[in-house]
Amino acid sequence: DRIKSISTSLRTFSRADTEYKVSANLHEGIDSTLLILKYRLKANASRPAIEVITNYGEIPQIDCFPGQLNQVFMNILVNAIQAIQGSGTITITTSQQAEHVLVSIRDTGGGISDELINRIFEPFFTTKPIGVGTGLGLSIVKKLVETLGGTIRVESEYGHGATFIVELPIKR
Repeated sequence: DRIKSISTSLRTFSRADTEYKVSANLHEGIDSTLLILKYRLKANASRPAIEVITNYGEIPQIDCFPGQLNQVFMNILVNAIQAIQGSGTITITTSQQAEHVLVSIRDTGGGISDELINRIFEPFFTTKPIGVGTGLGLSIVKKLVETLGGTIRVESEYGHGATFIVELPIKR
């Protein structure tokens, strides 16, 4: 059952995108991404387990490129995992507002300072040590979200975590 679950999640996550958008269930994409990242969420020698809370609202399927959208979730979640030192929580909330779907990913990491928050989507900008990050993840995330006709923003209070909010049109 575990192998079947992992196989299904990998297939869902890595869906080959077509030349046109298809209708997709965001919750399935998020769940498959979380399953792939499960080993990064477990306790290890350097930190306790990271708890993930999903607050899924009633949202419709959206027209998108599912593989690209799953990459958006992957990059944001990996950054959230890396931001959490010690025990922590990642909370994923989905909701519908008018003709848009909102996906909010909040972590209880150290947050982002005011000096850095305006630069985090710049290509090659990173706060990580050399060899740990390329500075391309959030830049790619922003481009992919914009390709889908959406927006991404970040809210953070330094020392109290960060929240990334992705807003996507239901139909475009």
